[in-house]
Amino acid sequence: MASLLEKVNTLIQANLHALVDRALQSNSIAVIDQYIRDVTNNLDALEDAAATVGGQVKTLERKRDEYKKQMEELDRNIDVFLTQGKDDLARAAQAKLNSTRDLYENFQEQLERQQREYKALLDARIKLQTKLATIRQQRQEMAALLELAKAKELTNRTIRSLNDLAGVGDADVARIAESIRARLDAASARAEIAAQNLDAQMDEILGRQELDAQLEERKRRLGIGS
Repeated sequence: MASLLEKVNTLIQANLHALVDRALQSNSIAVIDQYIRDVTNNLDALEDAAATVGGQVKTLERKRDEYKKQMEELDRNIDVFLTQGKDDLARAAQAKLNSTRDLYENFQEQLERQQREYKALLDARIKLQTKLATIRQQRQEMAALLELAKAKELTNRTIRSLNDLAGVGDADVARIAESIRARLDAASARAEIAAQNLDAQMDEILGRQELDAQLEERKRRLGIGS
């Protein structure tokens, strides 16, 4: 259990700012992810250990209380035996009381030791949970910073590429730009033609529908058809 607490204390005492700095310098959050995995694994181990020690504490408390009850009963019996003049029985009860008291004190010492260990485990668990929550939040913030840094690097590379293109020569750049504009103009012209064709088709359909409606009205007046 001591080795587990030593590992946990090492994680608790870790300098989170130093971890973040290392991650930023390496342009990677791998070091923080490893720390989170270590903390998570040790938290699971802490919970298992705390459950085990907590169970031992309850067992020791029950045993201690049983011996305490026996001591109280023996103490009463000794008084009864002495008042009845049964010194032999009182002597035997006193001997048993002494041995029971030794057992009681032994269990009390074990209980106090286990209680201290149990408390240490619970305290370490709380501290480690707090540390984990903090580093997870910092991981999110750092991931955003890294994404921003990558975006800035991409922007810088793009600007450098444009600068290199400008260095090719004004005539070449103008020719490339004109070619791009020509392609855009052609695409716009094709869109306009398609739109005009669509308008013509719409006009034709609407015109035919209007003529059909006029003829149907005339047929109705003449009593032709249904």
